[in-house]
Amino acid sequence: MKIVILDADTAFLPGEARPAGLTALGQVNWVGGTDASRTAAWIGDADAVICNKSRITRAVMEQCPRLQYVGLMGTGFDQVDLTAATAHGITVCNVPAYSANAVAQHTFALILNHFCRIADYAGDCAAGGWTEKRYFNVFGLPTQELAGKTLGLVGCGSIGRKVAQIALAFDMQVVAYVRRPDKLRDVPDIRCVSLEELLAVSDVVSLHCPLNDGTRTLINRGTLALMKPSALLVNTARGGIVDEADLADALGRGVIAGAAVDVLTEEPMSADTPLRGAKHLTVTPHIAWAPIETRQRLFDIVCDNLRCWAEGKPQNVVNPANPKN
Repeated sequence: MKIVILDADTAFLPGEARPAGLTALGQVNWVGGTDASRTAAWIGDADAVICNKSRITRAVMEQCPRLQYVGLMGTGFDQVDLTAATAHGITVCNVPAYSANAVAQHTFALILNHFCRIADYAGDCAAGGWTEKRYFNVFGLPTQELAGKTLGLVGCGSIGRKVAQIALAFDMQVVAYVRRPDKLRDVPDIRCVSLEELLAVSDVVSLHCPLNDGTRTLINRGTLALMKPSALLVNTARGGIVDEADLADALGRGVIAGAAVDVLTEEPMSADTPLRGAKHLTVTPHIAWAPIETRQRLFDIVCDNLRCWAEGKPQNVVNPANPKN
């Protein structure tokens, strides 16, 4: 079996050893970067491709007639045309729930940074600001407790549940907007509400839903206007869930107090992204999922997915029943 690993440099640090688990399954070709114009050429006559953010479109599939398997180095699958994959007899598998601890951890790092003003105070100290003060402490930037505040979760799968656990440990109240409230019956501390109520009552709105036709630009001028002026918006899900021009405008006009995002609609960040230079905004470069332990867990499952498929027992399949099987 011929196996191609696309955009490998997005999953491994420079000099970091790459897992050898795939070599037992076939001939492996590692491709470091991403380039949409070269995706089909890189896959060539491979039987299986494993990728992170490379788009596997209908056109790519039509140019790669031997392709039978797409393995994703992640949970999201919006970069693959699932309808075309099914029509071409291609199995698509993802890695669910591998990053729940990591993304929840990063989500709260962003929340704590906002309410504790960590970066602001650390930056002032690094610039010598503390040495110029008369007293032992500095009250120049107000901070706030999380206890008693309300966290609103838009989506509450494995990551949302982890975020809720952390919030409850901080004595926050937790509300959630989900498609299937019955799935949260086993979590009595999370109250399911409408999106409108969630936006109105939450001090922090944190996004943990997939990107699809129902969630694209879910957060826009209208929904932002429903939030408290003192609220923080956090997005560690997918950039396209937020209308970035509307968010930049809302931050500039003080519609909400701040935002913290780990994802953008266009990645890497472009020079003309609407959020570039926006007020009261913290941006991190899509790193919530990336602790070393998380990436090791991810690739263990990636290898296991491919092995199970090769043995005729595919797992974590995300596309509909394959008509060619």
